[in-house]
Amino acid sequence: MDIKIQAVRFEPTEKLVDFIEKKVSKLSKFSDEIGKVEVSLKVVKPETALNKEVSIKAAMPGKELYAQETCDTFEEAIDKNMDSLTRQLSKYKEKQKNR
Repeated sequence: MDIKIQAVRFEPTEKLVDFIEKKVSKLSKFSDEIGKVEVSLKVVKPETALNKEVSIKAAMPGKELYAQETCDTFEEAIDKNMDSLTRQLSKYKEKQKNR
């Protein structure tokens, strides 16, 4: 699985990059079909709360999963996105089974 991290107008810390890679790599437990994952980090209006926006796009053959969250911290947003993506993967796999 290829993980690409893009930060808009800031440089992410090594700790944040490691956290993202650790969390996103867990998607491979649910499906080995995921080829590429794009993580986009953005700070929206730096002076306000809930200003860290994270979107994650996971590409599979014939299907693309997407989740986006805005939270107080990037870590919280990533956790919520991962919950959403695992639910999407579960639904996708269930549909595949019923075919």
